[in-house]
Amino acid sequence: MNVLVIGNGGREHAIVQALKKSPRVDKIYAMKGNAGIGEIAELVNVDYCDLNAVGDWVDSHKEIDYTVIAPDDPLALGLADELERRGHRVFGPKKNAAIIEASKAFSKELMKKYGIPTAKYETFSDYESAKAYVDTCSIPVVLKADGLALGKGVLICKTREEAQDGLKEMMLDKKFGSAGNKVVVEEFLEGPEVSALAFTDGKTIKPMITSCDHKRVFDNDEGLNTGGMGTFAPAPFYGEKTAKEVYEKIMLPTVQAMNAEGRTFKGVLYFGLMKTKDGMKVIEYNARFGDPETQVILPMLKTDLLDIFEAITDERLADIEIEWESGACVCVVLASGGYPVAYEKGKEMHFGDLDKDIILCHAGTKIKDGKLLTDGGRVLGVCAKGENIEDARKKAYQNVEKISFEGMHYRKDIGIKYRDIERE
Repeated sequence: MNVLVIGNGGREHAIVQALKKSPRVDKIYAMKGNAGIGEIAELVNVDYCDLNAVGDWVDSHKEIDYTVIAPDDPLALGLADELERRGHRVFGPKKNAAIIEASKAFSKELMKKYGIPTAKYETFSDYESAKAYVDTCSIPVVLKADGLALGKGVLICKTREEAQDGLKEMMLDKKFGSAGNKVVVEEFLEGPEVSALAFTDGKTIKPMITSCDHKRVFDNDEGLNTGGMGTFAPAPFYGEKTAKEVYEKIMLPTVQAMNAEGRTFKGVLYFGLMKTKDGMKVIEYNARFGDPETQVILPMLKTDLLDIFEAITDERLADIEIEWESGACVCVVLASGGYPVAYEKGKEMHFGDLDKDIILCHAGTKIKDGKLLTDGGRVLGVCAKGENIEDARKKAYQNVEKISFEGMHYRKDIGIKYRDIERE
């Protein structure tokens, strides 16, 4: 089979690497891809948020048997619908299901309606009303831009002044564009966070191994929010009891709720969860693989990824047995100087002699004049597998030290947090 993968980040590189292992995959195309993806796939320079352009390209390339849509934007715009309308086989939820990520207000209302545990909240589309509410609500408080904001549209405000400034940035200054036209003001919850992803065809749910992301730019979870500075799998505190609770109280009710709303979800459903004193609660949903969670989850997958994707498309996921490797995986993200604010591109990257089993997931990279250059805020994910998290962590950092480019920075504490929390 010939497969087209939509997207150009570290997540997509991990997906392409996993698909390449399938004996059923003959050739992979990537739209738009990056330098790392270009080593194993043919790059296609088409704007994947231009639905007609993508549809026309796939129409004209009859050799494409299957398309995998990885990023949030084209899913929210309805790329899966457009390709299916044209008669193509696609992996990824339709627009009416992708709204579970595209609108924070929708997802909060869904959870409230169907009794899925989450933080208390209020939703506002009027700035003055939101401002008045923030003047009286409990502090700390969480502000969430309703729409898609590259994983950065969430502010945890520790003072009332911070909350008022955050509201102004979102709703008046349009820091996140139209994503901030509506804002969710949410109760602040405390506890360890975990990313619990699951494959689902709308009928069957098959959870993946869990992972823990690091959103803040600096060590000890300090600084601005980013798209993710690193991750590790599995979550050390997530045992059988917790998995059962999450499946029965969160995963299954969510899939059933989407069915009841006429929005059947087929694809990867991402549950951003927090272990609170009152049990596991949903912080957010995503309608696709997470980034950088995918970079530590897929290297641990033993089952053919294409088999899983097609089983979801054909609604026969129940027939697939999904197996995972034992051990752990750690990913350290190397970022450009200044990220997540202003940063420069075009810095040449240099590599020493990396261990053979290290997995590199390119994010913001390109080839120019035969040189590998930086081309984004998050540049590279250095991933290592080991017998346990500490083993994988040690291996990842040993190889990070062999990579350099001007302005490069990274967190030095990936894989440390939560290791002292009791597993349940």
